[in-house]
Amino acid sequence: MFATIYVPNFYLQAAMRHQPRNQPAGETPTGPTDKMSVPQPAALIEKQENKLVIIQLNHAAKSAGVRKGMTPSQALARCLRVVIKTRERAQEKSINEILIQHAFTLSPFVEATALGVCTIQFAKQASRLSGQTGFQPVTSDGQDARLPGQAGRLSSELSRVIEQLANCEISAQAGIAPLPDASFLAAHLARPILEIDDAREFLAPLPIEVLQT
Repeated sequence: MFATIYVPNFYLQAAMRHQPRNQPAGETPTGPTDKMSVPQPAALIEKQENKLVIIQLNHAAKSAGVRKGMTPSQALARCLRVVIKTRERAQEKSINEILIQHAFTLSPFVEATALGVCTIQFAKQASRLSGQTGFQPVTSDGQDARLPGQAGRLSSELSRVIEQLANCEISAQAGIAPLPDASFLAAHLARPILEIDDAREFLAPLPIEVLQT
C-alpha cells in the first residue's frame, strides 16, 4: 500500500505561514478554526514572461473572482481585500522538511516526490501494524489485498500526521491506494483523507484534467 501526503497551494501556504488564523492559505483547513473568523482572500504572485501574475490562490480569493494568470492590479479590481504575497523560499524549505519528518513517522520508505508532496510505502511498516511479516500483497490490477482491519489503522495513522501538520500551521491532505500514482490522485481529491481499495475502479471515471494533475 502507498500513501501520498499533499500540501495544497504549497507556495502560498509557505508565504502565509504564521499569519493570523483568519487568513488561511490552504484549500482544505484540517485544524481547529474559529467559526466567527472570515477567511482572508490571498494570492501568490511570480514573474512570468516579464510580468507579475498570480500562480496560486486560496478558496476565498477564488470565490471573490480572482483567477490564476491575473496581474495584481486585476486581482485587486476583483477584490480589494485580497492579500498579495510573494514566495518565501526559506519557509518553503522549512515546511517541506517538516512534511518529510512527519512522513518518516509512518514508514521508513518515504520519497520526497515534489515540494509539498511525500509518497510513503507501507510495506514492512504495514506488516508491523497488522502483526504479519513480509510485504503486503497487491493484485496485478491494483486491487487492495490487505488483511481485514488494516485499512482503518493506516487511515488512523495518517489522520494523526495530518493533525500534527495542522498544529504546525500546515494544511495537508492524504490519499491511500494500492499504487503510488493512484494515492497521488486520491490525495488531490481528499478532504482530508481518501482511501482507495481498487485503483482501476477509482481511476476510470476521473476526468482527464484530474489525471493530468
